[in-house]
Amino acid sequence: MPLTFDDLLDRARSLAGRAPRAILGIAGSPGAGKTTLAEHLVRELNGAGEPWAAHVPMDGFHLADAELDRLGLRDRKGAPATFDAAGYAALLRRLRTEPDVVVYAPGFERVLEQPIAGAIPVLPTARLVVTEGNYLLLTDGLWARVRPALDEVWFCEIDEGERIRRLVARHEEFGKGHDQAVAWVAGTDQLNADLVAATRDRADLVVPGTALPAPYDAGR
Repeated sequence: MPLTFDDLLDRARSLAGRAPRAILGIAGSPGAGKTTLAEHLVRELNGAGEPWAAHVPMDGFHLADAELDRLGLRDRKGAPATFDAAGYAALLRRLRTEPDVVVYAPGFERVLEQPIAGAIPVLPTARLVVTEGNYLLLTDGLWARVRPALDEVWFCEIDEGERIRRLVARHEEFGKGHDQAVAWVAGTDQLNADLVAATRDRADLVVPGTALPAPYDAGR
């Protein structure tokens, strides 16, 4: 039987039984629907009751533009070297080892394209943390610290043409002109997508587009 969103909900619920807290990672190329899947999972799991699931994106660990300028990496924004991988891994470890205190995670403002410190409180009631990002399955350098901190990693995979179309639309939504958006997707984003696609086989579960909640913004 084809995988469904309800199947994903059931699998996420089963993870939440692990003590003291479970961490589910959702990986995939830029535009594959990671953020939307994470948001839908957390919303459905929490329902109208106690917030026992929390969403912590990897995007909060983007380096600030000033630091990217210092490193000469502004035109590679979104590549692995433009994140604080060690900081992200350290937060994941803290989320697991300090379940009885409020842990603050950074968020990411998409209009400004900048990280925001202390934007996401993870409450002690959260028995499942859903984190998502491109590079959860990388084994290079400091990124190798991430996967051991996660109980499972799912890999989002949608039709390539649809992924690109929605990614261009997202860049346009947040301020790029059409030609600039197309060029960025074909250049920087595609380099990152190729790198992420090579990590697919390390995932515990591959989530096809048909199992993602609809409508969804695959540009996330």
